[in-house]
Amino acid sequence: MDVVQAISYPELTSASSCFSLTAPGPMSRHPLLFLLCLYLPGLFFSNACLAAGKTVYGLNEYAELTGIDLQVAAKLDTGAKTASLSARDIKRFKRDGESWVRFYLAIDDAHEHPIERPLARLSKIKRRAGDVDPDDEKKYTSRPVISLDVCMGNALRTIEVNLTDRSAFQYPLLIGSEALKRFDALVDPSLKYAAGKPACVTDAHTAE
Repeated sequence: MDVVQAISYPELTSASSCFSLTAPGPMSRHPLLFLLCLYLPGLFFSNACLAAGKTVYGLNEYAELTGIDLQVAAKLDTGAKTASLSARDIKRFKRDGESWVRFYLAIDDAHEHPIERPLARLSKIKRRAGDVDPDDEKKYTSRPVISLDVCMGNALRTIEVNLTDRSAFQYPLLIGSEALKRFDALVDPSLKYAAGKPACVTDAHTAE
């Protein structure tokens, strides 16, 4: 079974760094893996050590946006750098001298109330070839970026998401590689919803 690594790992400084593997659900520890890493530092076991302590997610996972009180199905895409949330009627405005953004969720008709969040930054996204107007020389589009607390499985992390209308796509939330690093994620494309329904402790501090 092929497992796509969503993060790049720093050089291991101690064999004890590969003591455990973390999978969705109850924690499981593998002392045998530790011994293999310690005494058989070949390529296969080095890769196993690098995977130690990471959480395996599927191609799709349930994600809870705790600040918005919303649970959606998300697509985990290691080929995308950023995360995107489906939104419409996106407007930037000033509040007490600070930049904010107001938007509506472009998911279904149930989301009729505007959401307001501080603007973290603007992201430049390269436009697809089919989206480029021959009369428009701009090859990049600018998207507002906000910070959101997102729960997948038992992991609660603060990630940046850009806002764009994804109503033409099946999944309203796309989680790219930068956000996946925050979750210490390994993505197995043969799995779906491996982490189960979100079950985070909402009053816990998110990981740095």
